[in-house]
Amino acid sequence: MVHMGCEKKQKTIAIGPWGGLGADWFDDGIYDGVRKIIVNYGRCINFIEIVYEKDFKKVVKSHGRLGGENTNQGNAGTSSPIIRSLTFETKWRTFGPFGVQEGTPFSLPMKGGKIVGLIGGSRWYLDAIGAHVKAL
Repeated sequence: MVHMGCEKKQKTIAIGPWGGLGADWFDDGIYDGVRKIIVNYGRCINFIEIVYEKDFKKVVKSHGRLGGENTNQGNAGTSSPIIRSLTFETKWRTFGPFGVQEGTPFSLPMKGGKIVGLIGGSRWYLDAIGAHVKAL
């Protein structure tokens, strides 16, 4: 006799994006997780690079253009339609804030979930950002 198991499928939802209109919209897709985030910033977020993991392999996606005074790993401004600063919180620690904290802040609380991909808009800067979120 053969018994067919029933796998529990985890749901993924897209949340956002927040920020400006974005010149070029992007959707990085859905991955197993995020290995690293690199942020280049000055008075706003110029560039973000995300290293995802998919089937134990790394996948790199980049948005915006290098040009900020600072680069680190690790609020949407209403006065200007771009992302002014970013802060990342994990269950172990907080990274940031990167950039200038001005404008209208927003947050994406993730209790019981994890970010598995980013969505948003960019050209010269990171104009808007949102996330694909998977429930744990």
